Amino acid sequence: MTARYRPLVQCGHARPDDALPLAGGPRWFSQCARHARGEAVTVVPVSEVPQDVLARLTAPREPVAGLSMDGPRIMGILNVTPDSFSDGGTDASAQESIARARRMLQDGADILDIGGESTRPGAPEVPVDEEIARVVPVTEALKGVPISVDTRKAAVARAAAEAGATLINDVSGLVFDPEMTEFCASSRLPVCVMHMRGTPETMSAETDYADVLLDVYDFLETQVHALEHAGLPREKIVVDPGIGFAKTLDQNLALLNGLSLFHGLGCAILLGVSRKGFIGKLSGEAEAANRFPGSIATALAGVAQGAQIIRVHDVRETRQALTLWQAVEEGGQE
Repeated sequence: MTARYRPLVQCGHARPDDALPLAGGPRWFSQCARHARGEAVTVVPVSEVPQDVLARLTAPREPVAGLSMDGPRIMGILNVTPDSFSDGGTDASAQESIARARRMLQDGADILDIGGESTRPGAPEVPVDEEIARVVPVTEALKGVPISVDTRKAAVARAAAEAGATLINDVSGLVFDPEMTEFCASSRLPVCVMHMRGTPETMSAETDYADVLLDVYDFLETQVHALEHAGLPREKIVVDPGIGFAKTLDQNLALLNGLSLFHGLGCAILLGVSRKGFIGKLSGEAEAANRFPGSIATALAGVAQGAQIIRVHDVRETRQALTLWQAVEEGGQE
């Protein structure tokens, strides 16, 4: 069985001589946890990690949607839907969505993720024309800033790209629409491949994994290879383990704990945990909008493992927390 290597990520000035940089950023590692199916996880020095694996773990990530990946980036969530689990129906018109997007940018968002179809558990599919009608006017009005379109459908992705979107974020991992892989390759736009099973209507029953960390890794690796085969370079691919999508509470926690494994794919990592149900279960907070403290804590845990993009509802609060966290971590040293 193929072994996977999860860097045990560190940061700070007490860096051993044999430490290697993680994804070209400020974090480093000198050991990896070795994961193989049917075997106990073991810790090995970097000298025992294959060179091709080390090359992907250490290589600097290329810019995504014009944004450098040498530090954490904040993606602001802009759902232009009536039924998203947390902020659905927030805006009464495209003009209100545009105004909310501009506030997010002022509050510190590096990129906006515009979605016209809810993917909360149980959400029904939205017709293509309706999804386009929700997404395109807002995207056109914001053209010129980094914009991601959150869609499973090639036709919506195409319309949004023509309107100015600079990243495609497919929560189905290119599975829902067979035309999406070819569109992403032909458009040459960066794409985020997320892991999920089933659809929003069925995913709650799709949680049977042999090893959730390795199963998600293998799926993402397969989809990355498919995009490369279609002609999209790996440096234009972002991966997302899909927290909350077809995962139980324990599976979500296992993925978060092992997040650094996904650096082995050689892609930037996007982490979306904001206001999700597992935060409510652990904290006892029933109202999604009140889960921002838990959302921030979990996002920072992901940044500590080298996640390059964190997808959030609460941009201002996350920006403040990230700024202070980084300042403390750096210890005031220039």
